[in-house]
Parts: sequence; C-alpha cells; structure tokens
Amino acid sequence: QVQMVESGGGLVQPGGSLRLSCAVSGTIVENDSMGWYRQTKVNQREWVAALFTGNNANYADSVRGRFTISRDYTKNMMYLQMDSLKPEDTAVYYCNFVTKQLKAGAFIPVDAIGGWGQGTQVPVSS
Repeated sequence: QVQMVESGGGLVQPGGSLRLSCAVSGTIVENDSMGWYRQTKVNQREWVAALFTGNNANYADSVRGRFTISRDYTKNMMYLQMDSLKPEDTAVYYCNFVTKQLKAGAFIPVDAIGGWGQGTQVPVSS
C-alpha cells in the first residue's frame, strides 16, 4: 500500500508562513488526484486543498488565497505552502490520494483513498 509521510509542521505565529511536505512511497503521475486535509481535536478531518489532472487546484474557502498546493513528480512529493496563518489553522495536517467530483465547473475531492500517515502538527499561536 502506498504510504504518505507528512513533515514541515511546527509552532508559528499568526501571520507567519510554513511549507508542509508530503513524501509518497509510490510514484505520482499527472492523473493522480491528491489533497491536503487537516483535523483538530474537536472537528472531523476536512480537506483544505487538492490537486487534480493538469495541476488544476482547488481550495476550501477558509484557506483560499492563503494556501498553495503543488507537487514535484520527479521527487514523488507534494507540498502545501501556508501563508498568513491564523489561529484557526491550528490542526494536524495530512496528505492523501483522493477521488474527485466535478461541481460547479471545478473539481472537488470526494474521498481519501490511501492510508493515512501520522500527519504533521501546525500550532498557530503567539
């Protein structure tokens, strides 16, 4: 089974930036749909960013304009650049492969289809 290993988390002040990394044990190809999720102690895991065929990206409204998802096929890596971080971004962040659905002219992730890694913690606090 393909495994994901997330890294790059750490304590950051509000307004700061972090770059998360996701190392995939298998091979990433352009047709793969992948996404970043996050989970807090009280909330269910939610998606925050996803990347689809042709590098089409979509973002949850809560992070749109602040987060940027990308991937490097040569390294089997995916990234999440997080800027202008807010305390409400505090969570454990995970990456995974996803299924997709076309909704209102844009792809959205539907289900995560790989195993979950350990995640990487991102506390945003002053």
